[in-house]
Amino acid sequence: MTVSSARHGLVQMSCFSASRVFLILLLIVGTCFSPRAYGVALDTYSHLELSPISASSAGLHVTFLGVATILFDDGETAIMTDGFFTRPNLISVATKKISPNREIIAKSLEHAGVKRLAAVLVTHSHYDHAMDSPEVAMRTGAVVVGSESTANIARGWGLPEDRIISVKNDQNLKFGRFEVTFVRSEHAPTNLAKGEITKRLVPPVRAIEYRDGGSYAILIKHDGKTILVQSSAGIASGALHGKKADVVFLGVGLLGKQRASYRDQYWNEVVREVGAHRVIPIHWDDFSRSLDEPLVPIPWPFDDLKKALTFLSERGSAEGVDVKLAPSWKAIDPFDGLP
Repeated sequence: MTVSSARHGLVQMSCFSASRVFLILLLIVGTCFSPRAYGVALDTYSHLELSPISASSAGLHVTFLGVATILFDDGETAIMTDGFFTRPNLISVATKKISPNREIIAKSLEHAGVKRLAAVLVTHSHYDHAMDSPEVAMRTGAVVVGSESTANIARGWGLPEDRIISVKNDQNLKFGRFEVTFVRSEHAPTNLAKGEITKRLVPPVRAIEYRDGGSYAILIKHDGKTILVQSSAGIASGALHGKKADVVFLGVGLLGKQRASYRDQYWNEVVREVGAHRVIPIHWDDFSRSLDEPLVPIPWPFDDLKKALTFLSERGSAEGVDVKLAPSWKAIDPFDGLP
């Protein structure tokens, strides 16, 4: 080993150690706050919540299951984005190796009423999006669809190759009456776990080994109406030019910590560009908390949901875009009341 390579290794180790110390310190600060002090009390926005629909009602049912996990079911075919349920706590994420929890995943799928899925559509390969996807696919008969990094996560969990689809930008797929298009996107600004997963990832592994692998926005067209799932608050200038969507499930994680100019550009590039009539925020909840507990916002040291929701409400009001919240674990009609 040369002196320069040894020095480079030491720098990497010290940076990694510093990152872990920083995460642990944030954890200590964050746990000093009650859920109501996390930046916003969700009942303040109860008037924005869409009404659940009956399980027996016809048409498309869409259910928000936390983070960017969303179930789409038309009674004939069901698909899901991401499929993340394990939700390890921050101590585990910062100090231990993590792995999908089969028991939690099975319980969550049962709670959501999921028996069969045609596809698990993965927006990017961070653990809070992709880690559970191959186990969800195994239990439901689905294929896992995403980047080559996501494919390596699925391979590492033992999902057969014929149940893995590695997509390219603007690739179109069809599942029943669902037409799905993957559009290259960007992750919200962060330096954590960037890069590609270049070989099979076999858990348990450190959370940081779930590298993002490139992000996608997903357009889901069903019976002439279109939904955009933008799971992360990143800006890919011009990526959605020419695309249209009636409803946007909009990732707002870290959005409240960005500059006002960034929030404006994010709205313009995603919501205004596709001509959306409705925005439904996602990826706002603290994904270090078990699903046995009610969803609460990401703690203040990490994000500022109040600022993000205030921004969305003001821009929506100014531009005639309906901003609503989806109740967790209850099916909605995302197009209800829209022209």
